[in-house]
Amino acid sequence: MDLGQLARLRTPAGSAALTAATELAGGDPLAAATALRSAGFPADLAAAALTQAELRRRAVGKFGPVAADMFFTRAGLEQATRQVVARRRAERLRTSGVRALADLGCGIGADALAAARAGIRVFGVEADPLTAATATANAEATGFAERFTVERRDATTFDLHRVDGVFCDPARRASGRRIFDPNAYSPPWDFVLSLAERVPRTVVKVAPGLDHALIPPGAEAEWVSVNGDLVEAALWCGELATATRRATVLREEPPTEPVGRVGPATQHTRAHELTSSRVTEAPVGPVRRYVYDPDPAVIRAHLVAELAGALDATLADPTIAYLYADTPTPTPFARCLEITDVLPFSLKRLRALLRERRVGRVEIRKRGSALEPEQLRRDLRLTGDQPASLVLTRVDGAPTVLICRPGPGWIGARRGRY
Repeated sequence: MDLGQLARLRTPAGSAALTAATELAGGDPLAAATALRSAGFPADLAAAALTQAELRRRAVGKFGPVAADMFFTRAGLEQATRQVVARRRAERLRTSGVRALADLGCGIGADALAAARAGIRVFGVEADPLTAATATANAEATGFAERFTVERRDATTFDLHRVDGVFCDPARRASGRRIFDPNAYSPPWDFVLSLAERVPRTVVKVAPGLDHALIPPGAEAEWVSVNGDLVEAALWCGELATATRRATVLREEPPTEPVGRVGPATQHTRAHELTSSRVTEAPVGPVRRYVYDPDPAVIRAHLVAELAGALDATLADPTIAYLYADTPTPTPFARCLEITDVLPFSLKRLRALLRERRVGRVEIRKRGSALEPEQLRRDLRLTGDQPASLVLTRVDGAPTVLICRPGPGWIGARRGRY
């Protein structure tokens, strides 16, 4: 999409094309394009509308139903903050006293719109012309144009005296490629770090893989997961820092139908936080009856030791973040499995044992193992009708496999591991 296409999509004709394209999104692209042209829409407008309708369809996972009225670029959608994360951040900013916020590098407006919904006046700053225009279109489409305005300029030139809070999401991609060197971010890392010295309430969105050595002194580093997926990290600086490290685990519950089925289903999200202001190490001990696989936010926040204390658990290997306990404790911060067998890894022995127990479906988790789960699944050649969980790991440095079943201490599923 370019600026001209965005402008056309916002006209009455463009709106009609989008309505028609939405009904065809997700189907055969060639048939959809033919149908729009047969309905009288010019080929270029039909193509732009179909692309936008497809992006809106994909955006529902991040933005919910409001995505149907928004505008997206491919890069903007990929890099946008999930609504559930942006909403929680906006509430924390509002509670901290922020009333006017500069969103430096606002992208298509995901975080700015969440802040505007929370009652904060947002000044969006975006250097890219198309992205800035898309953010403006989204402010108008969602009804927040008076509370969220966009200025197309270099983020380093914005007058910070106009605000009492700053959110900065530096660009970490160039020409479609991920940038790993913070000094190559836009705006550059030195400028990002200087923001906290100029505005006491500053939060910076960073990559989840941020090196802990780059965390500025006095800042709170937060890692956020949604339904078991690690999605982002943020640095809360100055007056916003209330801990040293924080793991925020968000669980989206299935939508609940309203009484009498009047109105849309309601999506609920449960938030759980684990924090620490000191560095500790988890004790090491033998494999015990239950194994816990910590949420990735807990691992990246280096809070495994704190979780171990809450669960009365130990590590079996000081370098591997699986925790072991004698009794199960319900927790949102880890998946709990009950161990039935502990074996030195041997494909032949493992295959024989699983066949003896008629296991045909396995969930495979690994940490500290070079084995590829899908290759192992093929090598096992299972044909039974019973399920099991396999944990590939090391114990005292030796390759080990744990045969498990779900434990009663499990709250929430980790997607993508089955």
